[in-house]
Amino acid sequence: MTVSPCRSNFFVKHKDLYQFLLSVQENCLKNDCRQIVSISLDIDWIDPLVVLDRLTQANEINFYFENKGKEEAIAAIDAVAKLQIDGEERFTQAEYFIKSCLKNIINFGNTNQPFAGSHFFCYFSFFHQNTQTNYPFPSATIFLPRWQIAVKNQQCILVNNIIINARVNVQKIVQNLQSKLKLLDSLEYYPSKFDLTANFSKKPVTNSTQFKRSVVSALEKIKSNHLSKIVLADALDVKSSNNFNLFKSLDNLRQIHPNCYIFSTSNGKGQSFIGASPERLISIHSQQLITDALAGSAPRGKTPAEDAANANRLLESEKERHEHLLVIDFITQRLSQLGLLPQVLAPRLRQLSNIQHLWTPINAIVPANVHPLKIVSQLHPTPAVAGAARDIACAEIRRYESFERGLYAAPLGWIDSHGNCEFIVGIRSALIDGDRARLYAGAGIVAGSDPDREFAEVQLKLQALLKALV
Repeated sequence: MTVSPCRSNFFVKHKDLYQFLLSVQENCLKNDCRQIVSISLDIDWIDPLVVLDRLTQANEINFYFENKGKEEAIAAIDAVAKLQIDGEERFTQAEYFIKSCLKNIINFGNTNQPFAGSHFFCYFSFFHQNTQTNYPFPSATIFLPRWQIAVKNQQCILVNNIIINARVNVQKIVQNLQSKLKLLDSLEYYPSKFDLTANFSKKPVTNSTQFKRSVVSALEKIKSNHLSKIVLADALDVKSSNNFNLFKSLDNLRQIHPNCYIFSTSNGKGQSFIGASPERLISIHSQQLITDALAGSAPRGKTPAEDAANANRLLESEKERHEHLLVIDFITQRLSQLGLLPQVLAPRLRQLSNIQHLWTPINAIVPANVHPLKIVSQLHPTPAVAGAARDIACAEIRRYESFERGLYAAPLGWIDSHGNCEFIVGIRSALIDGDRARLYAGAGIVAGSDPDREFAEVQLKLQALLKALV
C-alpha cells in the first residue's frame, strides 16, 4: 500500500508530536493534573459517513452531520468527555461543561482549517424532562469526541482528542494515531447502490382518526383564543424483517434530500436517531448568526405547471402566511431579548424533493459574551415546532400526543472553541432500534387548518422518510 503524501508527512514529523505530548505530560506530573490534547491533521479526502460506518463500535456514542449543499460533513466517534443530564438547567449546565473543558484543552497541528480543533456535539430533547422512563436518550447530551473526521470544500481533516496524565504511555498514543491513519488510508468510498424499498413485515399505518380528532380539538382551543397555533406530531411505528442499516439509510437520505441537513446520533446502547431536516435553528460563523423562519407548507407538483401553482397558492395563502409570521415575530423578539439586533431578509420558498415551505432567513451579529447555547435555549422550541403561545402549546402537546417526542423537533448540532456552531431542528426524523423504527412528522395547526389536509401533510413527510429506511 502506498502511503499518501500528507500522511507520510505525519510519519516523518511524528517526533514533534511525541515531544509535544511528553512536555504536556511533564506539566501534568508537576501539577498533578490532566489535560486534553486536540490533534488536528490534514488528510486525503474520505467520506466521513464511510468512516462512521467502518470505525464505530457498538458501545460507542457517535454523531453524524452533513450538508451536501455546503459541501461539508462531519463524523464524531466515541467520547473523551461527556455530559448527560435532564432538567430545566440543561442548557446552562451544557454551556458550563463546554467552557470548563475548553480551559483544559491544548491544540496541536493545523487549527486554521475548517473543522480543525475541538468540537462539542450536542443534542437535546424537545422537553427538558422525558416522561417515559424507557426513552433511550436523556434530555441533554454533550460530548467531545475521541475521533472526528470532517470534509469541507474537498478538504479533509482528522481530529484526535486524547487525555494526557502522568500515567499514559505517550509512545502508544502516537502509534495508535499512526495505525488509525493507515486504516483510514485503506478505506474506500463505495457509491450508493442501495434499494430504496425496505422490506417491512407489514404495511405501516398511522391512526388517522386520533390525529384528526386532535386537530379538531386544537382548532376549538384556537377559536376560543387559548392559543393561536399548535404543532401536532404523529408517529409511525414500523418493523422490518432485518435490522435497519444505519449507513445505507443515511446514504439514501443524502441522495434523496440533497437540500436538507442529514443527521444521526447513536447512544452507544443500540439506538440511533436519524433524519433529514430542512430547518436550521442557528448557524454562527465569525460572530455572524443566521437562523431560519420555516413554516407554511405545500406539496411539490408532478409537473412544472402544477409545482408553480402549488407555490403560488402557498405564497398567497392567508393561513400559511399567518403561520409563517408567528415564527418570524417569535425569533426576532427572542433574539432582541438577548441584546441582538435581528435583520429580517426577504421571504422566499424553500423547495425540497417532495414539499415546499415559506422561508425567511434572519441575520444578527452575536456579541462575544453571548454563548451559542444561550441562543439555542432562547429559541427552542420555536412556533414552527411547538406553537404560540409557546408554554400553552407545549402543555397541550403533552396532552394530545401519546408518544414521547424525545429528540424529535429538538436542537442537534456542534459548537467549536471559537463559538462557531451549527444547530438544526430534528424534524423528518426516526428513532431506530434494531429492526424497529418510529418515524415522526408534524403539522402546524392555526385558524383555518383543515384536519384532512393536515393529516395528508404529515403523511407526505412520513413517507419521504420511510422511503429511505433499509
